[in-house]
Amino acid sequence: MTSPRRRFLVQSSSLVLLLTTPLLARGATLMSIRVWPAPEYTRLTLESDGPLSATHQVLSDPPRLVVDIQGLQLDNQLRELAGKVKSDDPFIKDVRVGQYKPDVVRLVIDLKQAVKPQVFSLLPVAAYQNRLVFDLYPAHSGDRLMAFMQQQEALERDRLTGAAAPPQTVAQAQTGQQDSLGDWIRKHRSELDDSQTAPQSPQVLADNTPAPRADPVRRDRRNFHSVLLAIDPGHGGEDPGATGPSGVHEKDVVLLIAHHLRDLAMNTPNMRVMMTRDSDYFVPLWTRVEKAQSANADLFTSIHADGWFTPEARGASVYCLSDGGASSVEARLMAQRENAADAIGGIDINSRSYQVAKVLLDMSTTAKINASLKMARPTLSKMGELVHLHSRQVQQAGFAVLKSPTIPSMLVETAFISNPEEEARLQTPAYRKQIARAIFEGLRAYLDTNPPLARRRVLT
Repeated sequence: MTSPRRRFLVQSSSLVLLLTTPLLARGATLMSIRVWPAPEYTRLTLESDGPLSATHQVLSDPPRLVVDIQGLQLDNQLRELAGKVKSDDPFIKDVRVGQYKPDVVRLVIDLKQAVKPQVFSLLPVAAYQNRLVFDLYPAHSGDRLMAFMQQQEALERDRLTGAAAPPQTVAQAQTGQQDSLGDWIRKHRSELDDSQTAPQSPQVLADNTPAPRADPVRRDRRNFHSVLLAIDPGHGGEDPGATGPSGVHEKDVVLLIAHHLRDLAMNTPNMRVMMTRDSDYFVPLWTRVEKAQSANADLFTSIHADGWFTPEARGASVYCLSDGGASSVEARLMAQRENAADAIGGIDINSRSYQVAKVLLDMSTTAKINASLKMARPTLSKMGELVHLHSRQVQQAGFAVLKSPTIPSMLVETAFISNPEEEARLQTPAYRKQIARAIFEGLRAYLDTNPPLARRRVLT
């Protein structure tokens, strides 16, 4: 005879099974579909309330990418995907979608050029749920990061031998890249470890500055006395950065400030500009560093707008990299927030480029950090003349985007977007131009006493 307690447990188990079976059988539901075109790649993101699994194949003549997504039903969002593709997208021409099988949706992405797709999944983070990401890179672009590292190896070899060989092309740099990369890393790690104890060159100038060494690549590339400023608008694309009380995104206001700074620099004799992004798309932190390094930039400025836990925090700040611990708890927390950009924006941590990049980001030198501080201090001072400062001292912490091996780098937090008053100011062109002018005047003050030639004598 079944006891009442046992009968109750059996009935309860049956009820739970009835309630959960439909949920287990249901596939994931799409929450959002986003398309982010950029000059270097286009990203297609499918966000869902559960993980998605997909297979893909690249076809040619004409070029297209065929994607089969399991456990998904065709809905209005998928039907409207083609309308999200912009006519000026450099990679996607059109998208066709259909229910290929009862539980499989097929996407056919018609392409404007051959691509090398990177497909990966991202677990829920910040405001996002599960994401399936398709990054469409040009098929014949080569490995830019590896090419850069191989070029650095060739420059170092030429410096030691006195040769003036031209820089390697991407194709040349990829030949035998595994062995030479290992040699390059070991050699430069040794140099960095010994940089503080190495004897001074016997050739010095009257002010004890080491005599300049031949730098044929820089001289061939541009006027030796010109300055190339790398401007890095923070966040972008999938990564909105901090969001203000009224919904203003950090990524949008800092891009506008960066454009003002670019215009000021471009209208200055002997100054040129490169930007790590010039529209709304995601750029990984290590790619921002690599872009500036590859362009042989002289200065690097990353522009942000603080977000904090409370709305009372206000004012601008300037940060540099630290070779030890952070200069304050606030600086450490700020670095942690900014360094989370890769997780929010979404990168494939299993890619080879990412693994190599981690080596690049660990090679900053004390000399470079000191030069960064010399650049940051007048910038902070000029900003203090025009806007309220959150801290009157340059702060330091382990910001990944400041880890260039050779370029003086600083990160400017222009205001607290989490503060309602400062969020409102950031939305006005006058304030954005004021901030850009302050940064620019700080850079000019640094260059007045640290021209590019003198700086290279210290860092090279």
